[in-house]
Formats: sequence, structure tokens, C-alpha cells
Amino acid sequence: MPSVLIVGSLALDTIETPFGRVDNTVGGAGIYAGLAASLLAPVRLVGAVGDDFPQEMLSTLAQRGVDLEGVTIVEGGRSFRWGGRYYFDMHTRETLFTELGVFADFDPRIPEQWRSTEYVFLANIQPGLQISVLDQVAPPRFVVADTMNFWIERDRDQLLTLLGRIDLLLVNDAEARQLSGEANLCTAASTILGLGPRYVVIKKGEYGASLVSRAGHFALPAMPLPDVTDPTGAGDTFAGGMIGMLAWLDDTSEEALRQALAVGTAVASVCVQDFGVEALRKLSLEMLYERYESLRAMTTFAPCPLNQKPGW
Repeated sequence: MPSVLIVGSLALDTIETPFGRVDNTVGGAGIYAGLAASLLAPVRLVGAVGDDFPQEMLSTLAQRGVDLEGVTIVEGGRSFRWGGRYYFDMHTRETLFTELGVFADFDPRIPEQWRSTEYVFLANIQPGLQISVLDQVAPPRFVVADTMNFWIERDRDQLLTLLGRIDLLLVNDAEARQLSGEANLCTAASTILGLGPRYVVIKKGEYGASLVSRAGHFALPAMPLPDVTDPTGAGDTFAGGMIGMLAWLDDTSEEALRQALAVGTAVASVCVQDFGVEALRKLSLEMLYERYESLRAMTTFAPCPLNQKPGW
């Protein structure tokens, strides 16, 4: 089975929501995406941590089939830390602190034996570093990249260069509007496609996600959940589920991408039901299958019968 290369942060998060608080829980885009993708395919993780990062989490990743040769442990260094508070609607978030630690000097180095990995996820880091990763690898079969409003505003030129080298860009609705300069999301997605990627996925939180290509538009709702505890990492989990499924299928067709979108939606819906990565650590392939099938059943309906009306 093809492997997935993931480049992103490994962090310790302090999270407050209306439903509780956790301090120094394991997080970071690389962790969330790695745990999700490793349910489906072998994962190769590149990142950096201090020697304060929990060894137990690294052991869990290794047991899940995540190759950690690309993770640098900096002796005497402090791991990246982030603190945030979510308000009652779980959309409004306040960043309480950011401590980059060893991540401030992160310069991803891809091990030689990983440089022909077919599926690559570039998590949200500086676009120049994302480009640096692509410079180190043979042209992958499929590249997914994430970004954020900060890079769209502060590092637009390098981000535009990156867009010409990837297959799929992940953005939320606000980022899509900011990057494209368009208020309408359909128009925004079309504008972004004109910048280079073959696909755009627009994440809309509790309202689901859309996959847009030059061939058309596909949308899925989010899973309706009775309990949402912590939305941290949901987008990275979504991305990990998507690219893990593409590697599992070893297929990058439009149909495969739609299946991958559903897997991403399903695994992200599990992530938000506990703090940090706790729900992901308990997730099995069987549980993911059941969540996927629930989503599929929820979005299936009969063909329209109106064309059978007399006089049609």
C-alpha cells in the first residue's frame, strides 16, 4: 500500500471550551492528521519537538504505523505550545498564547528513503517551508496543502507559488474569500482553481465541506452530533482522513476524492467529541466504517419523480 508523508506541527495545547479545560494535551496538525491517516495507510511524519514532548504519544504513533524517523527531538528544547478558548457557539475562538519553541526554527528535512512517497500532506506551515518539502521529493502522485489567513495576508507571493505545485488546497470559507477576493464561495473556489490546484476543498465547520474542481461541485454536510466537546484539530483530522483514504484506494479520480471527503468528514466528527486527540486514539477502522455508512445513508435519497408527471 502507498504511504502518506505528513509535514506539520507536534504540539502541546491548553484548551478551554464551555465543556471543560485541558492543559498541555497533545495536539498539532501533524499529530491529528497522522492519527487519522494511519487508520488507512502507513504514515511518514516530519516535525520537531522538544524533549518535553510525551514519549507515550510518540510510542502510540509508532504502534499505529507512523514512521517517526522524520521527527526531530531537540534536547533541552521546548515543544510548540498553543492555548485557546472557545465560546458557546464553538465557532468563536480566542488564542490565549502561542509559544513556538523549537518549531520557530523548524526546517523540514525529508529522509532520503521517503523522497518518493506518492501521497503528501503539507499541513499549515509557512508556504516557503511547504515549497521546500516539494523541492526535496520526487513529484508525488497527489499533494494536499493547508494554509491559513496569516499566510494569505503576509506571505501571499510564496503561497501563490505553492498553489502551482499542489493538487488540492484546503481552506475554510473565510480563507477562501480572503485568498480569492470573492464573497461568493462558488466564485471563490473557481478563482482559486485558476491559481493552480486541480481541486479546492472548502471546510465550513458544522455546515460540512465542499469539493470543487473544473468538472463540478460536490458537497457533504457535517455529521449531526449530540455532543461537540472540542473542535481543535478537526480540520487537520479531516485532511488526514482524506489523504489516508486516497492512499488506501490508491486512486485520485473524482469518485475517489468524493469518498475521501466522506472519510474526512466521518473521522473529523469523531475527533470533536472529546478533548485533543483522545477520541482519535480510541477510533478503530470498524468505528470509522460505521460513521461513514451513517453519513452515506443520511445523504442518500430517491431520484426526483417530477418527470413522471403527465404533460412533462
